[in-house]
Amino acid sequence: MPDPFATLIPDARAFLGELSAHNEKAWFTGQKPRYEADLKVPAQHLLDTLAADLNRHGKPAKTKLFRPHRDVRFSKDKTPYHQHLHMYWDLGATGLFFGVAPGYVRIGGGVMGLAKTRLTNWRASVDGEAGDQIAAELDILRLRGLIPEEPELKRVPSPYSASHPHSDLLRRKSMTVWQDVPQIRWDHPLDALHSAFATLFPLLTQLEEATAA
Repeated sequence: MPDPFATLIPDARAFLGELSAHNEKAWFTGQKPRYEADLKVPAQHLLDTLAADLNRHGKPAKTKLFRPHRDVRFSKDKTPYHQHLHMYWDLGATGLFFGVAPGYVRIGGGVMGLAKTRLTNWRASVDGEAGDQIAAELDILRLRGLIPEEPELKRVPSPYSASHPHSDLLRRKSMTVWQDVPQIRWDHPLDALHSAFATLFPLLTQLEEATAA
């Protein structure tokens, strides 16, 4: 059965490439029917399709299609539109991501941000046995092409030692991994997402347990 989303990536990259050269309200307004037909509608359908699959596997998800308009109120860059198409499946403590831009097609997942109690829990967990388990899972994911984002902090936070065996994990305020989708799979984004998400589930379970209150 052909992938119903086979044209989403090439259509999105073509539109976004043109948008990068004409990032202004008049151009976008004139191209809005094309944006709706080629990007927004199939992207929302992809979100809903994957959410239904996740729900059948006991992982209910809320979906989010990121809006094209930029918030320019506090930015020096006043271009009005994002030059990417981003989608997100919110699983509660963790989430899954798919993004298309002229320069990348990317799948990711994990914990997008840790704060307050969840951050404290994370550090306490990786200081113990969970640190070994998460580090081992990240090694497996690296071999499968899913690469962790760099830690946000330059130094290990107190009271942990700078020589801690999991200093990389302690220096994080989020924990996500990412994979660029090879061009050979652009015609089958649904298959690529199914495969990547299945690979990510063991890590997501570990992250949920490590950050739980």
